[in-house]
Amino acid sequence: MSLLTQSGYPFALVVAVLLLGALFWLLRTQRLREKYSVLWFAVIVGVVLLTFVPAITGWITGVVGVTTPINLVFILAFLVLLVVCIQLSIEISTLEESARTVAEEVALLRLELERRTGGAAPPDGARPVEGQPSEGGDGPQEAPDPTSR
Repeated sequence: MSLLTQSGYPFALVVAVLLLGALFWLLRTQRLREKYSVLWFAVIVGVVLLTFVPAITGWITGVVGVTTPINLVFILAFLVLLVVCIQLSIEISTLEESARTVAEEVALLRLELERRTGGAAPPDGARPVEGQPSEGGDGPQEAPDPTSR
């Protein structure tokens, strides 16, 4: 049977080419970082290899001891998804740690600001406390004398 007469192989090749195009577009528009693209390139190369050399699937099936080649494909797809989930979990953990560190640093800076200004620092957009310099830095503002007109 010819490679092109088997309906699954051309479909897999078209999917691989579309994925490759999408991957290059995501990289070019900087929506996907290079470190994440390595896994996806490996998946695409694997799909293309299995498309053009289907005997590889049969050989791996015999080595691993899986009954049918399609079961091997499902196992490999599950393993790829598992690796992606683990990679994303690692990234989330790193980002959570970064966010916690930044929040702690902001809290320490606010505390230092409160200590230096002698009281609570005004929230963003609030008017300065009487007796403290305004945003313009003109020094303390004096209230007008009610006796003078």
